[in-house]
Amino acid sequence: MDSFIETMKERALQRQAIGAEDAFRLFDNGEKHPFYIMAAASEIREHFKGKTIKLCSIVNAKSGRCSENCTFCAQSAHYKTDAPVYPLLSAEKIIQEADSAAESGAHFFGIVTSGKRVSGRKEWQVIHEAVRGISGLGLKPCASLGIIDRKKALELKEAGLYRYHHNLETARSFFRNICTTHDYEEDVETVRAAKDAGLSTCCGGLIGLGEDIGHRIELALTLKELDVDSVPVNILNPIPGTPLAGAASLSPLEILLTIAIFRFILPERDIKLCGGKEKNLRQLLPLGIVAGCNSLMTGNYLTTLGRNTALDIEMIKDLGLEWRISER
Repeated sequence: MDSFIETMKERALQRQAIGAEDAFRLFDNGEKHPFYIMAAASEIREHFKGKTIKLCSIVNAKSGRCSENCTFCAQSAHYKTDAPVYPLLSAEKIIQEADSAAESGAHFFGIVTSGKRVSGRKEWQVIHEAVRGISGLGLKPCASLGIIDRKKALELKEAGLYRYHHNLETARSFFRNICTTHDYEEDVETVRAAKDAGLSTCCGGLIGLGEDIGHRIELALTLKELDVDSVPVNILNPIPGTPLAGAASLSPLEILLTIAIFRFILPERDIKLCGGKEKNLRQLLPLGIVAGCNSLMTGNYLTTLGRNTALDIEMIKDLGLEWRISER
């Protein structure tokens, strides 16, 4: 038994804030007792989130030619990769993809477009139509459309959007190492605009970019300050042609400890295990839930293959947990 981990668990259960210094110590103690801290994080997850694991799926609705130079991204126009390039899909096609996801067992469905922002009245019309169609399927419609302001956020909410997704990717202090074509504050303001419009917010990041645990703790504390609803945790899957193609992989245990720290800092939030989970966690994938996640991105990702939803549902059941059936 680790008394410090136990003390921090009780603080999290009582909704008492855990700061950077305590989070660092938690990580250090967790390295010595990884399964104890995961068990504690699991208890926090179950206390606030019960035994239900939420499933979300996405569609890469507009791919490639992004003007931003994020060093991890296959869709950046700055790098030569094999990522597909195509314009915005039709509303009908997006709704078809959502219907397939719902049939597989997803609860949320996200429309994702490449680029800094959506431009053009016709594209917005397609997106609004798709949002209405996804809602009609009994799914919660979500969108990740780059930088938006409060006006656009309000229009999306009026169309029926439930949640807006916009990752900060990493800590403010590390951001210039991965992107120089826009400022971190633009991302923060987009999240604030979505919240101000009354949308649920999904905002997290990507680990394994060369950052350390200090940067991850900084990110978690920023997300706590922004009071986001859902926190996706992605793990880098290095893409040939990008600057991070040769990046060293994080160990599965370091990923799991990071998830646990996020759960301690963000005890009441949805924490979603997303891109790169299969490649990086390998045989320890189920421990991502034990370590504190209560949500999974299922199916394929933007430019890489993911995991069949049936396997994720099997994993959830094997852990003695439940998955929420979408309202059809």
